[in-house]
Amino acid sequence: MEQFEVVFPEKEIFSKQEVINIISGFDGFVSTFQFKMDKEVIEAAKGSLKIIANYGVGYNNVDVEYATQCGIVVTNTPDPVIEPTAELALALMLAAARRISECDRKMRFPDGLKWGLMYNLGQSLSGKTLGIIGMGRIGQALARRALACGMKIVYYNRTRLFPELESLYHTQRLELNELLRTSDVISLNTPLNGETHHLINQDRLKQMKPTAILINTARGPVVDEAALVTALKNGTIAYAGLDVFEFEPHINPELFELENVVLAPHNGTGTVDARNEMSRFVSQNIIRYFAGETEISRVN
Repeated sequence: MEQFEVVFPEKEIFSKQEVINIISGFDGFVSTFQFKMDKEVIEAAKGSLKIIANYGVGYNNVDVEYATQCGIVVTNTPDPVIEPTAELALALMLAAARRISECDRKMRFPDGLKWGLMYNLGQSLSGKTLGIIGMGRIGQALARRALACGMKIVYYNRTRLFPELESLYHTQRLELNELLRTSDVISLNTPLNGETHHLINQDRLKQMKPTAILINTARGPVVDEAALVTALKNGTIAYAGLDVFEFEPHINPELFELENVVLAPHNGTGTVDARNEMSRFVSQNIIRYFAGETEISRVN
């Protein structure tokens, strides 16, 4: 890295104004999902900035269209996030189905819960149907894990998987409405875009089984959060496991009042191993770009 001069924030992160003040002299910038690389920031960088290397697979925090107009390359880090995100999705499924966090909270208080054969009952995952919305690499990594739990896999994608992949995961493609009606657990693994914003809304929540569990490790706005809160309150669905939120880092305070939801702080890639690998990957994107190599995970 001797050919690069790297500037780190004095605090944990740069503020937007700090970036605007200094970015005009930079050739590359590393952004995270927390930082909005919007038109104002890109405008301040126009003329010098050549690459925005996003630290994560999702890049809806970057105005890719305007960056492209300015001739700026945008990259992401898809490979390192696959396995840890699938792990967390499975963890949320198990925690929700077996009411682990709910019981943990209650056990910390005297007489917080009742003990007995017919109390604190959850659901078994074995033999249940997992509907995966977005059967990309993370969705497939989750399917592998779910098969090991004895689950049946169905999926919804805009395009059908190759037959050999369907055979590998013992799965079939369903239309979205049929998947919602027939699945016991529904996992969202789709990117956020114009088509997927509020993909899960009031009408689609009503199509799910009253015993259904909804898992979201994709992006918060894929779910209409207000509609989800209502569905959890009135028993339209049984449980939810959320790693992402519509207006994060602000969390709808009504979610904190519900026992039938498991919450995680956008932590799908939150392991030491994943962070190290993501750092290597984002660095390689920058190094290879300035070396004139084409082997980068370019998204525009």
